[in-house]
Amino acid sequence: MSDVIADLGGILLGSRMKRLAERLQGDAARIIEDAGLPMQPSQIPLLTALDRADLTVGQLAEAVGSSQPGVTRAIGQLTELGLVEAKPGADLRQRLLSMTPQGKVAMARVKMHVWPGVGRAVDEMCDGGTADLLAHITRIEGALSESSMVERHARLGQPRLTIREFSDDLAREFHDINAEWIEAMFRLEPTDREVLENPRARIVDPGGTILFVEAEGLGVVGTCALQKTGETSFELTKMGVRSAARGLKAGEFLLDAMIARAREMGADPLYLLTNKKCEAAIHLYEKLGFRHDAGIMERYGARYERCDVAMIHPL
Repeated sequence: MSDVIADLGGILLGSRMKRLAERLQGDAARIIEDAGLPMQPSQIPLLTALDRADLTVGQLAEAVGSSQPGVTRAIGQLTELGLVEAKPGADLRQRLLSMTPQGKVAMARVKMHVWPGVGRAVDEMCDGGTADLLAHITRIEGALSESSMVERHARLGQPRLTIREFSDDLAREFHDINAEWIEAMFRLEPTDREVLENPRARIVDPGGTILFVEAEGLGVVGTCALQKTGETSFELTKMGVRSAARGLKAGEFLLDAMIARAREMGADPLYLLTNKKCEAAIHLYEKLGFRHDAGIMERYGARYERCDVAMIHPL
């Protein structure tokens, strides 16, 4: 069975690094225990910082890049082990944390019996490229300090949208996407079925076109057609977006592409027929330049029982 976390690459980077950290920490815990030491791997950075200087809880949290509550809990455990003690600082309102003599002995054993072997093991696993790995980690940490994953996701999180042309293998997508929204609001009329079940014969071969919008990671999520209804007249029809893709602006992306295609094809007029219930769609049509037109309603509106809105685009 494939490794799901590894298969998704950077998407699950946090999960993969957590898994790696847990494995490394587990091995480090055994090495520390074998050295006869009482502390946990997660506590060694705190002891290392205090081995260099006496610090307040706030300073220690900053030194190891952890939260003050987490550091406070860990210091409580180290104090119980007799490795760390608190004493008054120059400012009596603050307490300075320092290593006890027992703590200094323990750190000396860490430096002698733990660090050399762990360092060489990591370098071996990295095939001598430990410095490169650490440089990458430093860059990621620096990037997160500048802009969090949340901020980056808000800016970059929308799936990329691309336009695809009609092909016979997409005929089922054309049918299903449109049937989904029509049946959710109305009922499929005979003219709907004829077009949806025969898109090439009813739309493409007579001179029209069908486009699809594909969302990265989701596949085809929307479709729209230009049906030739006269020598130069085209109806924008059968436009739908899957409910699972709402919010991606796939409909606007697709409609903009279809208007551009209609302009290339010399559509005159480019019109559409819809129903007042389709408020969101009508708002989108208006946003991209369609306007309500009584003449279009009179000329073409009888094609659908549900049609009570007709619009034209001033290409």
